[in-house]
Amino acid sequence: MTIGSPTFLRTLIALVAILAVPIAGANCQELEPRSYTNTPVGLNFLLLGYGYSDGNVVFSASTPIEGAEVQTHAAVLAYLRSVKIWDLSSKIGVVVPYAWSSGSALAMGQPRSRDVSGFGDPRFRIAVNFFGAPPLTMEEFKTYKQDIIVGGTLEVTAPLGQYDSSKLLNIGTNRWSIKPEIGISKALGRLTLELSTAVTIFTRNDDFLGGQTFEQAPLYSAQGHIVYEFLPGLWGALDATYYTGGRTTTNGIDGERQENARAGITLSFPVNRYNSIKLYGSSGFYSRTGTDFDALGIALQVRWGGGL
Repeated sequence: MTIGSPTFLRTLIALVAILAVPIAGANCQELEPRSYTNTPVGLNFLLLGYGYSDGNVVFSASTPIEGAEVQTHAAVLAYLRSVKIWDLSSKIGVVVPYAWSSGSALAMGQPRSRDVSGFGDPRFRIAVNFFGAPPLTMEEFKTYKQDIIVGGTLEVTAPLGQYDSSKLLNIGTNRWSIKPEIGISKALGRLTLELSTAVTIFTRNDDFLGGQTFEQAPLYSAQGHIVYEFLPGLWGALDATYYTGGRTTTNGIDGERQENARAGITLSFPVNRYNSIKLYGSSGFYSRTGTDFDALGIALQVRWGGGL
């Protein structure tokens, strides 16, 4: 197998997936219940989180990669503020991740491994509720009852994370991504049903492994949630997501199209008026190609402002 040959490049693409998919593509696999819940205008949220994932990368039978395993520890700092845009209730926010990850595999019978840590690419997000969630003050919100909410989100990921073009595997991606999403939420008493669909579009990385060109086709995803509120502020959710597409190309050599499905559970409970804790876990139950991993996490959410 010579450098630059199709077999070499397909192996290269597969090795990239060991760390690049779990870290850089994690936002496509997140399970986020209550994304379109209405919130009083002027309320601020600060989230401090930790997550752990452990699993493997699934390749096609034609790829000479075996036993690919990944372990990732990730810390997340996020800020979100509820605002009014064009007389619509909206949220703006930013997410900054930091990750420690290690991966190993057999490539053509030879062991390969990589340990990497650093800041991931930050994500900037704006969400707007178009219907069913008017912008309200804290006092007005006390009498608000949800029925149907329809909203949209635009998330932009900037190439500011750790990246070294001389290394095969990095936490940052050295490219932009844009993820528009539309979602609907329907309340049925204490039960809320949610469904959203999105597409993630990636720009090209022209400085991949010494100046090669790395491209990725759009990644399509959908997720659903069944949320139940046991008590005010205490709720649980059953979560599921499916995504497909995202075929990668290195110097014109195509990789495999991804197709995966995951299911999980989320539990959030209040500590006091200003703080709450969220626990979550998820696992893959179908993987054609891409990552198949288990994930656990915990997050502390702090609220202030808006007349709270």
